[in-house]
Amino acid sequence: MKAIQIIEEGRVLVIEREIPQIKKDEVLVKVKYVGFAALTSILFLGRNPMVKLPVTPGHEIGGIIELVGTSVPHHYKMGMACTVNPYTNCGKCASCRNGRVNACEINETMGVQRDGAMAEYIAIPYNKLLTDGNISVRDFALVESMSVGFHAVSRAEVTDLDYVMVIGCGMIGVGAIVRAGLRGAKVIAVDIDDKKLVLAKKLGASFTINSKTHDLHEEILKITGGFGTDVVIEAVGSPLTYVAAINEVAFSGRVVYIGYAKNEVSFQTKLFVQKELDIRGSRNALHSDFKAVMEYMKRQLCPIDELISAIYPPEKAQEALENWSANPGDVFRILIEF
Repeated sequence: MKAIQIIEEGRVLVIEREIPQIKKDEVLVKVKYVGFAALTSILFLGRNPMVKLPVTPGHEIGGIIELVGTSVPHHYKMGMACTVNPYTNCGKCASCRNGRVNACEINETMGVQRDGAMAEYIAIPYNKLLTDGNISVRDFALVESMSVGFHAVSRAEVTDLDYVMVIGCGMIGVGAIVRAGLRGAKVIAVDIDDKKLVLAKKLGASFTINSKTHDLHEEILKITGGFGTDVVIEAVGSPLTYVAAINEVAFSGRVVYIGYAKNEVSFQTKLFVQKELDIRGSRNALHSDFKAVMEYMKRQLCPIDELISAIYPPEKAQEALENWSANPGDVFRILIEF
């Protein structure tokens, strides 16, 4: 079978590999679509120290059940469209014992700490599989990235009384915008790209701010009547946006960080205490977040075609990543189609 490997910084190859043999509790998935996540672009550029190359990337999956193991429950049937929860959990660490398996201390995400899904077939434990006959195989490849944003909204405990600022309108930020809107919050989408802000409006943002062309602090005060936002969800991972989240959140507000800042961040920590802030991290997603995204997709309210920037065959994976690296602001999601 074909598989894609990032073999060194800036270089991708299509290789041949044996089709995996499944265990009795596994399912063989015929992969149809895999998303190139922002993390894949980071791998391609050699900026992720957690990864040892060569690696097969990919954890945003749309596939079809090809074969089921002998111990797999009967409701998983060949031919079903599916996606995959790509995280592992040990069941023994503090996070797992507290039921927060998404934050397992020794998690291995597909395509990062272990080989991912950019191959024609993958073997998956059945308990990591999600199926629904009302979602297309292609659309399943968008579920994982949006679920990360959905999870951040749960971490923030967003309600219909809140002003929620989402900083960063990529796919994960889009998930946060959608979920906060579904909860009835007034959502303020912030980005430096007007095209992404237009799409954020379609997805449920009540307000949009281009922080490159407008003064973010002044705009937030206007919208919130001088109070600041009840919640800030940071989905960029920049020192500037990390600090902006603390500055713009209201007194007694909640700040949730999804993005990883690559450099050290300097804070005026007095605001943590003066505002009595709840500052939380948000990592990956729970099975329930995947299910919530799937329920949203079935309502057919999402302009899914606008979220897919391009679809490439595996032989053009190098070209796809080079184009994305050269023009990151123009891309929501790139799919590889097997």
